[in-house]
Amino acid sequence: MCRTDQTMPEPGEGNDVDATDAVFTSLLEDSAEELYEQAPCGYLSTLMDGTIAKINTTLLDWLGLDRSQVVGRMHFTDLLTVGGKLYYETHFAPLLQMKGEVRGIAMEVKSAAARMPVLVTSKVKTSERGEPLLIRTTVFDARDRRAYETELLRGRKAAEEARRQAEADRARLQEALAVLQQSLLPGQLPVIPGLEAGSYYHTASPDLLGGDFYDLFPLGGDQWGFFLGDVCGKGPQAAAVTSLARYTLRAAALHDADPVTVLTTLNTVLHERYASGEGRYCTVIFGVLQPNDSHVDVHLASGGHPSALIQRADGSAEYLPTPDGLLVGVLPKAPFTAARARLLPGDTLLLYTDGLTEARTGPGQELYGEDALRTFTAAQPPAGAQALITALSELLTSFGDGLNDDTALLALGVPASLTTPRVNT
Repeated sequence: MCRTDQTMPEPGEGNDVDATDAVFTSLLEDSAEELYEQAPCGYLSTLMDGTIAKINTTLLDWLGLDRSQVVGRMHFTDLLTVGGKLYYETHFAPLLQMKGEVRGIAMEVKSAAARMPVLVTSKVKTSERGEPLLIRTTVFDARDRRAYETELLRGRKAAEEARRQAEADRARLQEALAVLQQSLLPGQLPVIPGLEAGSYYHTASPDLLGGDFYDLFPLGGDQWGFFLGDVCGKGPQAAAVTSLARYTLRAAALHDADPVTVLTTLNTVLHERYASGEGRYCTVIFGVLQPNDSHVDVHLASGGHPSALIQRADGSAEYLPTPDGLLVGVLPKAPFTAARARLLPGDTLLLYTDGLTEARTGPGQELYGEDALRTFTAAQPPAGAQALITALSELLTSFGDGLNDDTALLALGVPASLTTPRVNT
């Protein structure tokens, strides 16, 4: 029966197939030997005592040696540097003996030019009965890898040095900013007969100058001026406004201590100074203290600042309203609201910036707020200005990351006994 699905070979086709197979066989045989000799890595075989029995051309070229110098005459360790020999004897050889194979160990061989970094892998060949016969070793050129690691290490060192330099620069900057910040605050509050004073300043970031400020100073006679304010913004520009505001308030008060007049003067100075460029403004409370035998009279005015809070000796706390006072420096002319109060023995007047009331608290990160501040103040024993400042500073610390703005505190209180005036900073 004739099979029509088979293809008959063309004339001479069978001979061509046989010839092709022969060529491939020859190429494979040549390639196996050539691959060993000209491989991109080094090969060698050693006896169990380390004597080199076979080595390929690639490795010989790296070493700059002839085959006759090596085979049967040298040990594998003779190819290594002093450090490599030590490592081979103390680590490599024991591991090879225990495990029968060691992979990717970094060493150095003595090449024709200089030391050459390599990665060495060795495996013990055993007989059918498990007896060790020889050691086959592959040597990979690790010069590019070593160069990469060197550059990487150099880069890491440079990065570490840059980090240390940046930290040192930042420390110097923070130190300079701290000194400048202190220069914008009174170094020490004065001692006033019949009055106790306390203050506290919290810096939200040591890398930025804050704009909060306060002061307490004599006006002549038995009167004393005080103020506390907050400049919009941070940094050198805010510090410049802070400095200008402090000195303007003190100078204006010495000329005319009326609180509304003082704030009006500051408003004029700030508006004229910054109206032509980027507007600069602040919130301020300015006041005058008049100590008497059994009390202290307070006359103050506010320009857009949170109301002052009075802690009474009876355990209550109340705000001293100053409505309708505008931000200082925004308009050419601005109205300011004055208020009066009398501090009796055990009473304390508290001024603060909005970093306190705008702190974020609780799981919902809600504003702390003025109601919470009044409740907190009323809960504190009426023990004087410094005691209240201490309690509030601890409260600020408890806010943690929720306190993200500078905060200034100034407390002015009448001691329960007027016989021993005190001052705290």
